[in-house]
Amino acid sequence: MAKTKVNIFAGRATRYLAEKIAEAYGQELGKVTITSFSDGEFQPSFEETVRGNDLFLIQSTFAPVDNLFELLLMIDAAKRASAKRIVAVIPYFGFARQDRKDKPRVSIGAKLVTDLLTSAGVQRIVTMDLHSDQIQGFFNLPVDHLYASSIFIPHLKKLNLPNLTMASPDTGGTKRAAAYAKFLNTELVICFKQRSKANQVDKMTIIGDVEGKDIVLVDDIIDTGGTICKAADLMIDRGANSVRALCTHPVFSGNAFERIHNSKITELLVTDTIPRQETEKIKVLSTASIFADVIGRIHKYKSISSHFEFTTQL
Repeated sequence: MAKTKVNIFAGRATRYLAEKIAEAYGQELGKVTITSFSDGEFQPSFEETVRGNDLFLIQSTFAPVDNLFELLLMIDAAKRASAKRIVAVIPYFGFARQDRKDKPRVSIGAKLVTDLLTSAGVQRIVTMDLHSDQIQGFFNLPVDHLYASSIFIPHLKKLNLPNLTMASPDTGGTKRAAAYAKFLNTELVICFKQRSKANQVDKMTIIGDVEGKDIVLVDDIIDTGGTICKAADLMIDRGANSVRALCTHPVFSGNAFERIHNSKITELLVTDTIPRQETEKIKVLSTASIFADVIGRIHKYKSISSHFEFTTQL
């Protein structure tokens, strides 16, 4: 019986990361052609055989929605080309903030996306730091939910901050920040915010002592940057020595870049699940080695449970 091979392909939006993942895995990225038509329609085509192989499709589903649809078309193409297993590697899972009905007559976008991926023919999902853990339950197939903590924690330890204190920029991220605080044996500070509408913070209150502390704000997504910048500025005003921040997914919509660079944040750590350039204030840490290791373990049917642990370090 012929040995099952691995094919690694990427959508256009995440090719920058897929090339690093393929290199870390030890093989070249597969050739895929995306034909675009004058009306905006597009069609992916694999330029090498995938029959009977384990196929890994790497694509983050950040805006525009074309990135999600491109992934769906690639899954369908792989299914029709008789791939043995189709695994979608989605470093940033878009629409994850739409995980429930928080007001009448709205969609649950995250559930719709999981249904679309399943209907297209995906057989396994690999993703990182979902906005809501319960999204895993929207799938009726295996979901490998990885943590970026294995990237951030070594960097935080190297800083050797004398009065390190972890903080959450809102109550929704308390569990995440608390996990960092527990592992690093630090105190925890929580920010309570009130909004009148999406992407706009009207009022913020700090729960906990920040005076004389070196604060690290923990979040999974930074969108407009309004919340985390307001929290940082407020903490400095309350007597904090310094404020740093980390987030897995740097969405950075609107004037987020300017807002971050004009804030009192000393340093912002992000990963490369979404393409961003480093600046004097923003440091990008790569997720490539984590995803490459998981691809190898999935292909060889080895356990990847260690990657589900918050404290996992490669």
